[in-house]
Amino acid sequence: MRTVVFVCPFAFEITLRFAAGAAEHPATRLVLISQDRPETFPESFRRKLGGHVVVDNAFSVEEVSEAIRGIAAKTGGIHCLLGTLEQLQEPLAAVREELGLPGVNLEVATNFRDKARMKDVLQAAGLPCARHKRLTSVDDARDFVREVGYPIVIKPLAGAGSKGTYRVASDDEFQEVLAISPPHPRRPVLAEEFMQGEEHSFDGVMLGGELVWHSLTHYRPAPLEVVRNPWIQYCVLMPREVEHPRYDDIRQAATDSVKALGLRHGVFHMEWFRRPNGEVAISEVGARPGGAQISRLLSWAHDFSFYKAWAGIMIDGVYEPPPRRYSAGVAFLRGQGEGRVRNIRGLGQAQRELGHLVVETNLPRLGQPKASSYEGEGFVVLRHRETRVVEEALRRLITLVRVELG
Repeated sequence: MRTVVFVCPFAFEITLRFAAGAAEHPATRLVLISQDRPETFPESFRRKLGGHVVVDNAFSVEEVSEAIRGIAAKTGGIHCLLGTLEQLQEPLAAVREELGLPGVNLEVATNFRDKARMKDVLQAAGLPCARHKRLTSVDDARDFVREVGYPIVIKPLAGAGSKGTYRVASDDEFQEVLAISPPHPRRPVLAEEFMQGEEHSFDGVMLGGELVWHSLTHYRPAPLEVVRNPWIQYCVLMPREVEHPRYDDIRQAATDSVKALGLRHGVFHMEWFRRPNGEVAISEVGARPGGAQISRLLSWAHDFSFYKAWAGIMIDGVYEPPPRRYSAGVAFLRGQGEGRVRNIRGLGQAQRELGHLVVETNLPRLGQPKASSYEGEGFVVLRHRETRVVEEALRRLITLVRVELG
């Protein structure tokens, strides 16, 4: 029986899906490390665990290392250390190095986590990405604007989910953003050119240093536009035709990028653009599963549990997914206004027109407070064997349904 440690700071639903997948993996004892106390987690999940250690700070290298030493003393050793949150990747890598555990090391984790360093690595490898600069002063920011012109994007070096990301298109906006997030030697930020074109994502599995599987999604509209306009109901579309020749260039660029960044084993999630001239450009890459319900879409598109499959990749280095049988898509329902959900319009009509395509829902509840996440107050998942059908249905769904706050 192998002991696997999963760091899950908080009892988030999506994180628990991955943790449950690891807990159900054959010949595996899963021990959880969290900040939330055991009673915070669902009882059905707690029954699957082989242990649970609570720490004050699950992002602390020292606290997680100490907890793992205690677990190892009781179980006879640790097979591997896992965690899916973007913000955990560097601390977990540091713990692996300190305790001699297998997996991504700190150098590779930092390549993925520090977005300025990431783009330096990609540019040095001759791979297409946005012009960028690490800013440590206001003068750095002004120099960058003079070099590339407006619009630009300013964001944290180690951001996630477009949080703290700003599109700057004028001198006035430039001054506003610098007042909110002033660059400093002790707190640098990243500036990059604003890339025009359609934004997509690319998810892949690396085993033995080679890309063994991949998937693609299309954003409608781009995530930064979604963050800037909290009223937008948006969609993520996963096409069935992942092997189509029109994706050949990004398949090669993604493979070369992840190799340059140093990931030999695991799952990665890449954001990329198709520029107006047809060329691809890489935005950023994470050494972890994608957000925006992408793992949920993968499960529906392949008729399997991607969460359990992820555990097989990380614990045994094995990935044998069934073929993609469907296109799948998710529509995120985000409220109009402020306050709590007071009305949901159009659900009946949407059910009559599109109900045969719906495979999962998480609908907003009356009285529910406005969500802090960019995913909004709820979502609907659709699937069909034809990508065109899913794309048109998603567009129709977000036209029909309106979530009103007040």
